[in-house]
Amino acid sequence: MPHHDLTLTPAGPAFAPRYREPHARTRPRPRTTVPTNPYRRLFATPGARAFTIGNLIARLPMGMFGVSAVIMIAGAYGSYALAGAVTATGMAATALVAPWTARLVDRHGQARVAVPATALAALGSLALLLCVHHRAPVWTLFAAYAATATCPNTGGMSRARWAHLHRGDPATLHTANAFEQAVDELCFMLGPVLAAFVCAALFPEAGTLIGAILLLTGVLVFAAQRSTEPPVTPRCATAPGSLLRVAGTVPLLGVFLATGAVFGAMEVVTLAHVDGPLAGPILALQATGSFVAGLVYGRTGRSVRLRTCLVAMTCLMTLPFLAASTGSLLALAAGLLVAGMATAPTLVTGMALVQRLTPPGRLNEGMTLAVTALLAGIAVGSATGGWTAENAPSTVYAFLVPATAAALALVRETTREAARKARKARETPETPETAPTRRTTVREMTEARRSS
Repeated sequence: MPHHDLTLTPAGPAFAPRYREPHARTRPRPRTTVPTNPYRRLFATPGARAFTIGNLIARLPMGMFGVSAVIMIAGAYGSYALAGAVTATGMAATALVAPWTARLVDRHGQARVAVPATALAALGSLALLLCVHHRAPVWTLFAAYAATATCPNTGGMSRARWAHLHRGDPATLHTANAFEQAVDELCFMLGPVLAAFVCAALFPEAGTLIGAILLLTGVLVFAAQRSTEPPVTPRCATAPGSLLRVAGTVPLLGVFLATGAVFGAMEVVTLAHVDGPLAGPILALQATGSFVAGLVYGRTGRSVRLRTCLVAMTCLMTLPFLAASTGSLLALAAGLLVAGMATAPTLVTGMALVQRLTPPGRLNEGMTLAVTALLAGIAVGSATGGWTAENAPSTVYAFLVPATAAALALVRETTREAARKARKARETPETPETAPTRRTTVREMTEARRSS
């Protein structure tokens, strides 16, 4: 039965029908669903996919340049020693120049610095290509390859963007760091294979040429995404002086140095032990294990202590030695696959510590210092592993070098944590709640009774 309301009309009071609005339940509100997968949530951030694609294109050549240079120089000059010396010179130049490039990126912005720095590095690669093609004097090879040292740390710039976009969200930032480490492993796993393929299928200089094109194209795409670029911090607002003066930075770089020695030694020792066409695929299993572990570690949304990661790495790095002792390549492949699973979690946790110690306005510089320490460790580990493999009674004993380097990294991290706790105890003022309690002696109790 319809309801009526009493209303006033010109003729007098009258009843008028009551009209009801349709119930709200007839128009259900659209439900917004939040992705449960942490990686889907990560790339749901506006602009994240665009700068990630550009960064992937720019990072793939990082695994191509070294192999391409060796193939190109050794084929033209007939000397692997010369090829190794040229690439080692380029690595040393990068270790010196990269922190300064990163400081400029933090001070003036990624787009303003990364593009011209990458263009200069690409010109250096093209100059090396022309020098090799025309059989130029040897000294020109060193000069041309040293010019590539201006190449910016594309991985560090990508991590800086994630840190800017997800500041205050440790779980998402952990997933982003794990993804970046997995990308590093993927690029260094696919880069050498792609370089060797194009150099053999096309011409010896093809790897360097394609790498330079990919590098410049990727950085241009990456730098064009200005909406996700971290803001430039004024120079007066950042910590003055070198980051090496920041408390805890130097000990942490020592951990990265020893960790890099693990990677460098394992690569050379594995190549020396297998010594055949299967060396590359077997060695790639270590990067595969690290890639998978990095993605799984990122899904957890939380990190563990760096010392815990290094304990796991020290234990797992003994597996290749035990597997090589059996004389089975299949066992060695399995040992490298499992040992590689400790790599990505260790580097993800270490990079998170670097981000925590570094002032916000110099984040790219801090991560570049960590990468420089890793490169220096790789050089030391490669030299030590190669010398041990050549002079030891068997190449099996050379697998003890990466295990020893992992143990040194663990010792360094343990001493770093102890020093940090001691420094924190000195800086914390003593209060009645934190002051240590002391037992009252019998003599003090007797004197207290007499005085009372």
